[in-house]
Amino acid sequence: MFEDFVLKELDVAGIRTRVRYGGSGPAVVLLHGHPRTHTTWYAVAPRLADAGFTVVCPDLRGYGGSGKPVTDADHTPYSKRAMAAEVVGLMEVLGHQRFAVVGHDRGSYVAYRTALDHPDRVAKLVVMDGVPVVEALERCGSEFAAAWWHWWFFAQSAKPAERVICADPETWYEAWTKNTPQALGPENHADFLAAIRNPATVHAMLEDYRAGIGIDRHNDEADRAAGRRIECPTLALWSTDDDLERLYGDPVEVWRSWCHQVEGHGIKSGHHMAEQAPEELANSLSAFLG
Repeated sequence: MFEDFVLKELDVAGIRTRVRYGGSGPAVVLLHGHPRTHTTWYAVAPRLADAGFTVVCPDLRGYGGSGKPVTDADHTPYSKRAMAAEVVGLMEVLGHQRFAVVGHDRGSYVAYRTALDHPDRVAKLVVMDGVPVVEALERCGSEFAAAWWHWWFFAQSAKPAERVICADPETWYEAWTKNTPQALGPENHADFLAAIRNPATVHAMLEDYRAGIGIDRHNDEADRAAGRRIECPTLALWSTDDDLERLYGDPVEVWRSWCHQVEGHGIKSGHHMAEQAPEELANSLSAFLG
């Protein structure tokens, strides 16, 4: 897995960041979603490296082997603004002042926040299986609430989710039914298992959701009110066998009011397209980023 890539733990502004990187050429950082780690990109990252990119795959703050800072009442350490600043800091440590950023699921929120807050650093943006946080919350209806009920469960301040998940994380995350070694790949699955078995990681992943419905929404609202938009070219990708189109219609139209330049298309896949459709995904990324 990740042949010819380097795996390190780096200090980024006092927070440990676990990261794997390889290749040469223009830099692109790949940001995973919940509850994955950077190893979800194991079949995509080498293809991008072969296509002529320097590929950087970190564990997001709180996820996998990365640091898990103590939270506060507003969940500020797990805001996408804080995570985005850490992405920029990581790329500085690795010597990249300007780079493309690709994010899937929760990672898509970090990716677009990086582009909004650091337009001088982000050359291109790819968002996968996501729309801006405030758009998701404002468009929330009964169908979304029924399908994505875990958003509200994860966000409860009394922390029932930690107790439920940590009692049997492998069943909660379907580690031996849907998310099997065969589906994820053996080494990716082993990394996924190590993450979900760690109560500190589970808590930090839930802090991501708590920030999502509070401080992240407020930051989106403030940016929208101020007329801030994503400056760089943007690509929206979505899994056609998932529910993004059913919930929001054409995702490109949702992103259009947030971006100066956006295009997009669906990929025939379930939600975790990096694992289920890696070749088509890598081809789409290479064509856009090249």
